[in-house]
Order: sequence, then C-alpha cells, then structure tokens
Amino acid sequence: MVEHMLKFVSVPQSQPDKRPAVERNGDFDEIYRAFAVEKAEQQASRCSQCGVPFCSVHCPLGNNIPDWLKMTAEGRLEEAYALSAATNNFPEICGRICPQDRLCEGNCVIEKGFESVTIGAVERFITDTAFASGWVEPIRPPVERETSIAIIGAGPGGLAAAMQFRQQGYQVHVYDRYDRIGGLMIYGIPGFKLEKDIVARRHLYLEESGVRFHLGVDIADADGAGTLSFATLQARHDAVLIATGVYKSRDIGGPGAGLDGIVKALDYLTMSNRLSLGDRFAPEESAALNAAGKSVVVIGGGDTAMDCVRTAIRQGAKSVKCLYRRDRANMPGSIREVKNAEEEGVSFVWLAAPEAFLGDGSVSGVRAVRMKLGMPDASGRQSVEPVEDSAFVLEADLVIKALGFDPEPLPTLWGQPDLAVSRWGTLRVDHESFMTSLPGVFAAGDIVRGASLVVWAIRDGRDAAAQMHRWLENRAAQCAQAAE
Repeated sequence: MVEHMLKFVSVPQSQPDKRPAVERNGDFDEIYRAFAVEKAEQQASRCSQCGVPFCSVHCPLGNNIPDWLKMTAEGRLEEAYALSAATNNFPEICGRICPQDRLCEGNCVIEKGFESVTIGAVERFITDTAFASGWVEPIRPPVERETSIAIIGAGPGGLAAAMQFRQQGYQVHVYDRYDRIGGLMIYGIPGFKLEKDIVARRHLYLEESGVRFHLGVDIADADGAGTLSFATLQARHDAVLIATGVYKSRDIGGPGAGLDGIVKALDYLTMSNRLSLGDRFAPEESAALNAAGKSVVVIGGGDTAMDCVRTAIRQGAKSVKCLYRRDRANMPGSIREVKNAEEEGVSFVWLAAPEAFLGDGSVSGVRAVRMKLGMPDASGRQSVEPVEDSAFVLEADLVIKALGFDPEPLPTLWGQPDLAVSRWGTLRVDHESFMTSLPGVFAAGDIVRGASLVVWAIRDGRDAAAQMHRWLENRAAQCAQAAE
C-alpha cells in the first residue's frame, strides 16, 4: 500500500547502531548491530518507489530493490526474502560487504539532505531473519541429472554457480586448494566486516543442497606437483568452470623493498583470519604478521588497505598510518570504510607515495614523497606527480603492501599451455558463452574480469552457469540426433 512508502520526507535516514570505536577496537566482531524489525520496516518505508529505480540499475545483480523494500515496509518479510534471493545468491553477504555508497545507495534518487535509503542494512536484515525463521530451505531440484560439473574455486563466483547448477539438477563438485570455502570472504575479509559463521552457514546450506566439496585440492602442474591433474578433472566431469579469483599480490620495488617487516596484505589478513578461526601457528610465524606494539604503515587506498589498517588497530598497533598517493576524493575504497577507520584511530597520509624503505635488516621507516594531482589519464582519473624536494619519513616496524591483485599464471601452474590468457594475464573467454580456449572449460569472476567486487563475482557465476547449461543442453541434443 502506498501509505507505507515515500516517508523519506518525514523519516530521517538511519543506519543500524554502530558499536563505539573503543569497544569494537578490542575484538573482530561486526561493528554494526542488527536492525530491529520496526526499525527495518521504518527505514524501508523511506523508498520513493521511483519509476526508474537507479538503485537496481547500478546493482550488478539487478536486484529488485524497490519491491523488496516495499514488502519489508509492509511486514511481508518472507516474500521480501524470496524476491531478494531470486537475483542474489548471497544477499546477507552483499548487505555486509558491498560498497553501497558507490552502487545502489550512491545512486538513490532521493536528494541530498534527505539522504538515500539504507539498502544494504535492510538487505542484510531480510536474509538474516530468513535464516533465523527457517525460511531458507536447501535446494531440491525436481529432477536429478547424471551430468557432472566441476568448479575450481570456492569463492563467491564458484559458489553462486554451484547454486544455479543445483537448481537445474546437475551433480556439482567444487574443488578448492584451501581447507575452508569462501575464498577471500573467509581469509581476506576481516570478521568485523563479515563474521565467519555467516560463510560457514552458507557452507552447510550448500552441502545440504547436494553440492560436494573437495577441499585442500591443488591442481597439478606439468611435472605432477599437486593433488589432482587438470586432465583427470576434465575426465571426471562433463564440464569445468574455473572460478579461482586472483591472488597474486601486486608488488612495489625501490631501495629497501626486501627488508624484513615488509609484507603482503593477503598474507597479513590471512594470518589474522586464520587465528580468529582457531588455527594454530608457531609463535615466530604469527609474530611476523602481527601488528601488536608496532608502528604500522599500510600502502594503498582500496578496501584491502582499509581491512589492513583496521585489523592492525585491533591487534594493538602502536600507531597505524595509511599512505595513499591520491586524495580522499580519488580513493577507490569505500567512503564508509574510511570513516570507520578514522573513528578507530587510523591516520591517513593523503597525496604521498613511498620512494624507499629504511632499516638495517628489518624495516624502520618509509621515506615518502608528496604528490600532486595532474590532468586526467586515459581512464579518466587524475594523474599524480611528485612534488620536488618534498621527501619525509614515517616511522614503521611493519609495512603492509595493499596494492591490489593480479591473476596467477594458470596455464603454467596447471600445465595447460593451450589455455589462452589476455595481455593482463586473465583467462580469455568468449564473452557470450564464457568458454575458454579449451572446449568444455569455462571461466568466470575475477580470473576473467580482474580483481573486482564480490557482487560482480556472483553475477559472473550466475551468468556462466546459465550459458554452461545452454551448452550442455545443446550438446545432449546433438548427441541424441547422432544416435538416431
């Protein structure tokens, strides 16, 4: 009913209550408290129900946001969940970690001053309520097919594809080199943004839906080093989807770059997350990747850098600084994450870039130079130029490089020289069928797109599953005709 909506003029925007920084700095629990039912309904009622919903247009999944906001405002939460889940395999995860300020909420048509609808918080609330209420039922396809699908990679793209395949009745086997599913959702993203029981809950759901996981499995190289050869995997299954993501950390050189105490962001975050999950390590191994009592400098300006600085605060760092070569307006990370980091005690050193690392054996400082913004480059972003005679030194016992990720050389790692790659090292696919240069082998997510968002991986996994289903159906029809 219309009277439930359009309340943005009378109801102010409100996010879920945020735990005080002094409290949240002492643990890795999520910083936002859950909405109460009444608050979720109230915030959903602020939606203007506009004729052209730019929130949906700018959502990679095309979520039917105004419709499930309306259902939430009217107390029809089970219907809201069903609609949300129809386009998004993991709404409770996207509601937590999507950069809504750059996507749906950032494109809300409600004018500034009234502020956008809190879409992400309502999305999270709907699915958390659905799980708590028993509305999330395992997938039970009407017909079980004999056709078998292998998915390499248990990250968001591979898991989304697995769900889509199970709905069609395919036998789905997911292979991953790690001992838990989730990819960067489990080992890269800290618990204060995504608590690990949320991912574990999906693991259980997928197993109950008939997805079979093979964890700790490395695809072997040409010399046979690994758990399972790619050829064996192909022989076992009717089709293969590669959804490995990108894990090769970008590096930075310069004098002193090899000093002890300079580490990669993924190594640092993985250690922290594994310790939070209860894994045990030798004291000297974990100490090298622990910020406790140290002066920490994180280099980079994306969401991974924000994860690192906020993790260092929780580990008890003496000081935490984020060194970024552009200004706040040009930072690729979420504005909301920057604000959270500042509240928690992180200092940002804008318009500065490292030129050398100082120390004798171990790093003791970062020599940086001031930068200034120049003309836009080919991508449209302003270029950066060093300011002459502007060098300065930041004290640092631990330097974390959060410069982004590139694809690993899969053709070499897997002994598959015919697996074609782009000039960036990503897998080359037919962008309509998602098939690689190897017949019956498809690819999706960051390994094709390059390092991107979880929501884009989900979209790619869904689209790849649809195209693979079409290819398998066509192949079955051709085989049937040939047999006649």
